[in-house]
Amino acid sequence: MRFRALALSTAASATLSLAAPASAQIFVNDTAALPATAGSNNSNTEEVDFADVDLDGDWDVAFADGGDLGNDQNRLWINRGGLQLGVEGTFLDLTVERLPAISDSSRDVEFADIDDDGDPDLFISNHSTSFSQTSRFWINVGGDQGGTLGFFVDETQNRWVGVGGPGSSVWPGMVLAGGGFIDWSSDGDFADLDNDGDLDLVHTSYGVSYNGNSPTRMFLNDGAGFFSEFNPSGFKLTGATIVEGNPAIWAEGLQSANTTDTTGAFADIAETTVDGDLFDVDGDFDIDYLLGSRQLQPRFFQNRLEESGTLAFRDVSAAVLPQAQIVSSGKYEQEVGDMDGDGDLDLYGLNWATFDDRVYRNDGGIFSSLAKLPGSSSDDEQVDFLDFDQDGDMDVYVANFSGTDKLYDNTDGPLAFGMALVGTGLSGLGAGSTVNRDADVCDLDGDGDTDVIAGDSSTFAPSNVFFRNQTNVADTWGPQIVSTEDLEDAPAAPGGRPVRTAVLDNASLYITAYQPVWFEIFVDGIEIQLATTNWSGGQIFRGVLPAELVGQVQYQARSVDEYGNLGDGPLMGYTAAGSPGVGFGGSTPSGVGTPSLRALSVPFPGETLYLGADQLTPLSMGIFALATTALATPIDLGSGLLLNVLDPFVLASAKANEAGAAVYQAQVPTGLPSGVQIQTQYFGLDGAAGAVFTSSNGLTVTVP
Repeated sequence: MRFRALALSTAASATLSLAAPASAQIFVNDTAALPATAGSNNSNTEEVDFADVDLDGDWDVAFADGGDLGNDQNRLWINRGGLQLGVEGTFLDLTVERLPAISDSSRDVEFADIDDDGDPDLFISNHSTSFSQTSRFWINVGGDQGGTLGFFVDETQNRWVGVGGPGSSVWPGMVLAGGGFIDWSSDGDFADLDNDGDLDLVHTSYGVSYNGNSPTRMFLNDGAGFFSEFNPSGFKLTGATIVEGNPAIWAEGLQSANTTDTTGAFADIAETTVDGDLFDVDGDFDIDYLLGSRQLQPRFFQNRLEESGTLAFRDVSAAVLPQAQIVSSGKYEQEVGDMDGDGDLDLYGLNWATFDDRVYRNDGGIFSSLAKLPGSSSDDEQVDFLDFDQDGDMDVYVANFSGTDKLYDNTDGPLAFGMALVGTGLSGLGAGSTVNRDADVCDLDGDGDTDVIAGDSSTFAPSNVFFRNQTNVADTWGPQIVSTEDLEDAPAAPGGRPVRTAVLDNASLYITAYQPVWFEIFVDGIEIQLATTNWSGGQIFRGVLPAELVGQVQYQARSVDEYGNLGDGPLMGYTAAGSPGVGFGGSTPSGVGTPSLRALSVPFPGETLYLGADQLTPLSMGIFALATTALATPIDLGSGLLLNVLDPFVLASAKANEAGAAVYQAQVPTGLPSGVQIQTQYFGLDGAAGAVFTSSNGLTVTVP
């Protein structure tokens, strides 16, 4: 997780705009920042991805190399800032030291924390055009592995589970002895498809010689980073291809090429797929899937987990995508981002309209064609969103395969889609490579603006490019909490209550994915704790609230970007039925009121007991006492201080917050029998009233 601890600010009044003079270039090709190691920058690169692999506070870079030219070693550049004690935004090629020595025909690298141990792992998408090979899992050996962060081992053999066996659609003849299976993949994407808190995998295939007859597949994570195929149909192929009328494996219905059915009777999961996208299109917090297709019609699959209660995908392409306007045979990529600032994800279709790039607006989960991009009829290869001038809206960077990369400035603000092509004299992109397959964007040098690394796939003398942003305009735009799941009233219970929130920022989704997002939790107005979240894919983050809470439960999603800009969501709430404990005895007032003690949760064995006391002097010190005996008549300890409990077995100090409330929490032992009673009381020192003691009533909580 990358977080630059600067002063917090909100985006409510931010109005920055690009202020560079007309003669200044936005980007400069900074060759001096690249690794000096021989051969480190001379591979055929098809994809680029960023992560902070050693968790030292700067962005590192991985490259998918080989691609069309056959087997090659993928590469890892480590940012020289942080632990390297060098200049942030310059790079060392540490491929030999940190990556497995494996050459393969890679089309994609994807960082994702697949084993949920806090560090980014790598998934490598490979194709079998020249050599039979599988896509690979490279695991970061920090975290649960107990090794050094930022070093990777190949665990492909173990991470694919049951491929070719019962429940798998893979024909056993495609299974490889070293793990995985033969396929033709150009993209691997991760998201929490089934809302269980871990990252699942969608593994694309474009088929032999781009015939579009091999299925894309889905694999579910067991929580520890081991993947089994999601195949509710139970169908197993008899070869590499899926044919008309076969069950559509992970989608509802039967396989039917280019189907227009949206009822679930038919689906098309076999395409010439170069790229796919996982995100929530319709605002129900489930992760949907856009399956791209280079030569055929792209497909859209609605995740029906919310509607049906079980994981299911339905091909709704004809209802969601304006298929009649998607006519190009060179649809290499698409990308989603909030281009009009209305809180949902719009679609940029690269080469989707006879080699013109086209923007499609999201209208309630349906994409409607809006405009072609000027100057886009030139073999564009990949698109990415960035806010290069830090004015708060999504601009566009386009990598080009046979010409100069392009930069579009979103000039008209919300709901206008005013994309203006920035000339090469101003953009500075004319000084870079002219055969770029990919370009990814982030703040590589930590100066507040967004830089670019473009992956070069030249046949002769390739050289990846670092375009350093020269604007030096600070990002003061906070994350936007677009929406938060509204939980229904429910009785207190053991376990947790998952809750999701949608978060956007003026950055690409893969950068926003690393931002801290959390829920602040209140019970009866008392703040008890924070609940951290995991990124679920797209714009969605998932946290878990304690289900044992009782009373009026409120929760608020918050997020902070790497520059310290803060975003707040609305305060949501529900009622959790259950006993807040039974009061007894007397109390001693403080200078601000009579302390009130109540249970904020039901003491289920194995769960957390929360006790809350309020009406306290802000920032005052006190003690929560847990005891075995309740006094029928309180004992006056002097000056009116009343003791309601005897034989304490816990005396826990606590400090009141600025709102005058204090919280105690402890794990209830497992195996504790039903009916066991715990007697509690709070004692405080009220400095505002002349350093006198104050006490709450006694409270009995009972194990259910």
